[in-house]
Amino acid sequence: MKKSKGYRSRTRSILRKHPRERGMAPLGRLLHEYSINERVLIKIDPSVHKGMPHKRYYGKIGVVKGFRGKAIIVSVKLGNKEKEIITLKEHLRPIGEV
Repeated sequence: MKKSKGYRSRTRSILRKHPRERGMAPLGRLLHEYSINERVLIKIDPSVHKGMPHKRYYGKIGVVKGFRGKAIIVSVKLGNKEKEIITLKEHLRPIGEV
């Protein structure tokens, strides 16, 4: 049988919460106001399925380029290319707060 290559394949360790991290995320993460050209860290919150970026962007640093409703457009360097991903605030952290 062919191996699965789904959206969350091989993410057993990165898309998992440790026992003391389970439950809702802190409200400060949701209430943070991002501004354009602010640098952000993409750290996927596995308890929020909507607006989740692909696993290849986990741990990458990007720049906020704009907003689309509740979502944020983040520009990320991936190799020699510049990619734009649309994600929710739950999956982003300001660079100072790693």
